[in-house]
Amino acid sequence: MSDYAVPRPGGSLKFKGEDKKKKKKKTHAPDERARKEADVAAAETKRDREERARTPEDGARERERDDRRSASASASASASPAPAGGRRMTEAERRFEEVQRKRREERVKRNVHLTHKERVAQLNARLDSMSEHYDMPRIGPG
Repeated sequence: MSDYAVPRPGGSLKFKGEDKKKKKKKTHAPDERARKEADVAAAETKRDREERARTPEDGARERERDDRRSASASASASASPAPAGGRRMTEAERRFEEVQRKRREERVKRNVHLTHKERVAQLNARLDSMSEHYDMPRIGPG
């Protein structure tokens, strides 16, 4: 080897982040699923026992509460169906969508009879009536 020979590293270039491998999602083994299902079933039987141990008055109150919930849920479900993702809207979201829809309908009703020329005239009239806030101030003597 001569004095000017430089050893070169072999192989291809490596880019940042390329050497990291993606993590695979873990799949649950069948025995784990069976154990989880057994836990859920045990919790349900425990809840059933607790419900049977309640007094009749508690049961009546619970039934009334369930009836109110199902009535409100059916009313909201009939008013607006659930989105494709399966997520249900909260009461506030539903009201917001309803107000937006009403405003949109009102705007369409208001503008449906106007021609483009009339709309432009309205816009110009509104701009003329605005204050002169955005005008450039005069600087210096007169």
